[in-house]
This record gives sequence, structure tokens and C-alpha cells, in this order.
Amino acid sequence: MVFNNHTQFTEEPGLYSCFTSLVGTKHRTIKMAMVSEFLGQLSLNAATVDPTYPALVPFKDFDPGTDAARIETAIKTKGVDESTIIDILTKRTYSQRREIAFAYEKRAKKEMIPALKDALSGSLESVILGLMKSTAQYDASVIKGSIKGLGTDEETLIEIVCSRSKAEMLEIKRVYKELFKKDLDKDVAGDTSGNFAKLLLALVQGQRADPSSIVDYQKIDDDARALYEAGVKRKGTDVACWISILSERSAPHLQKVFQKYKSYSPYDMQESIRKEVKGDLEKSFLTLVDCLENKQLYFASRLNDAMKSKGAKEKVLTRIMVSRCEVDLRKIRGEYKTQYGESLHKTIFEHTKGDYQRALLSLCGGDD
Repeated sequence: MVFNNHTQFTEEPGLYSCFTSLVGTKHRTIKMAMVSEFLGQLSLNAATVDPTYPALVPFKDFDPGTDAARIETAIKTKGVDESTIIDILTKRTYSQRREIAFAYEKRAKKEMIPALKDALSGSLESVILGLMKSTAQYDASVIKGSIKGLGTDEETLIEIVCSRSKAEMLEIKRVYKELFKKDLDKDVAGDTSGNFAKLLLALVQGQRADPSSIVDYQKIDDDARALYEAGVKRKGTDVACWISILSERSAPHLQKVFQKYKSYSPYDMQESIRKEVKGDLEKSFLTLVDCLENKQLYFASRLNDAMKSKGAKEKVLTRIMVSRCEVDLRKIRGEYKTQYGESLHKTIFEHTKGDYQRALLSLCGGDD
């Protein structure tokens, strides 16, 4: 479907005929502006919901009562039957795991999550307990963990805040308030400072524009030139300008801006960031641009670094596998294979072991 400034459109096969059949033959003379508005609304609604590519999908022939009974037996078994717990909970979606937890509580007269916490330990415990939260609850808990106590885990904070979509971020904010009785904005502001804090707060506040069916080439050019003039072209960096553009424009718009930027600057956007800013602000801008260009490739790179760098970073590996398994892990797998020449499944198998390995391989799904 293509729109221009005169509200003309080219119809998608069947969409216009479907619309006219709904209003009846008698009214097929409806004004084109009304049809355009109808189709534009469909396009807008579709655009504001990010597509998902889950590796973990609803389990067929699901029976929460049977699953709850098997988990209760697995927990009570001498030495704990981790394999059964893994087999069930890593092959059920969050909504199904919730049903299992309700059935377990009804059956065992106690809550399932504390029982799992007592039964499991180490990396496997982190995976399983993470799966017992919704994606937004998990992200909110990870953010809370990164800023509580002495010192801040900036790496984790940057990964979550700079990679989540507007819709995801708004849901994280809502859940954060629900879980911790505090505003995420205030907690982030209280634990960071300077331009780093300003960028994170701009993202947390969810001011990013929704994608539009209309491509505004003048605005693309204006933004590309503004980014260049605020950075590489001048002495010093107008960070406020960068924050404004990179946190408020839609992802499809910014992808075109980054392409246009190359016609003004001798460097691409990532190279410009490296030249202009340092430290946590540099890492944040780079993460943001990487995710705007190809979020799944960003996560694939993070997974590869976590497994192949010295001293495997299990927390990073766990965080990405748990938080993305019902969002876009299937597409992350595809980007991983394209980028690194071997499957994510194979890499996990080579760099992890034991029950932790079994849990991650199950979440990963196919060996593609």
C-alpha cells in the first residue's frame, strides 16, 4: 500500500474489494478520502505493533493439571528431577506456565515459584525463575537489579533500555511501578548522571513516534543533516540534538536517516558516535543505533560475545534467551547463523553444559 501527499493509494490485493463489499454495492461511490483514511488506519494499526518471531510457542495438547503433578513429583524426588522441570517449563509459554503454577498451588497447597527456588540452584535456577515472569516483569526485575545497591550495572541497563521498543518500554514502566511501587524514570535518574541519564530517560519516557505509511523525504534529509551538523561537522557535540532525534523518531524513519547521513558525513553513524562521545554515552548511542538498524543482529552479536569471550558471561546469555524467547528469538537464530556461519543451537551446545545447557537448548528450539 503506497500513499502520497494527495491521499492516492495503490490497493493491496483484495483489501479494497473487501472494504467495498462491506459497505455494499449501493455505496461504492464513497469518497476516496474516506477509503484512504480507512486503509491508512489499518496501516497505522499494523505498524504500531512490532512483529514477533518467537522460538517458544504454545504447547499443543496442554494440560496444566498433568504438568503441575509432574513438577510436584520432580521437586519431591530425592536429588530433584531437573530434567522433567526443564522439559515442561522451557516448552510452555508464559501464559501456560502461569496456569501450571495455579494448578500446582491448588494441588500442593503451596506456591510453585518458592518451591522451584528451593529445589534449584545456580544458572538453571536463574533460567527457570526468569521464565516464571512475563517478559515485561523479567525486564523490569533485571533493570531493578542493575540499579539497586552500590554501583550500577550500566551494561545491563543500556542493553534493556536501548533495545526495547516504545510499546515494550511503556509496559516495562507500568510493571515496574506495579512490582516496586516506584517510578522507573525516577530510579534511572537517581542512579545515572549527565547526558547518559538524559538519553536513558528520553527512551524510558517512550516519546518515539509510531511508524507512518508516508515517507517524509524532507524530514529524513533534515534529520540526517542535523545529526551531522551536531557532531562531526562542528567542534564538540550537540548531544541534546542527537538525543532528541534518536529517541523521538520512528525506527523506519531513522533507518532512512542513517542511510542519508552517509551523504553528508565521511563516516557512518556508528563511526561518528565513536569519534564524538565516550564511555556509557557512547555504548548507549551505539546500542541504540544497532537496534534501530537490526535489533536481532544486535542480540545475535551479544550472544556470540557472551559465549566466546574469555570467561563466558552466563548472565548475558541467560538474560537474552529468557527475555527474547517469546519475542524474536527465532529471528535472532537466523541472524546468528548468517553472521557467524554456525547455528546458535550448536554454539550453545559447545559453550555450556549440564542442566543449564539443556534448558537453553530447549528455549533456543531448532538447530537452524
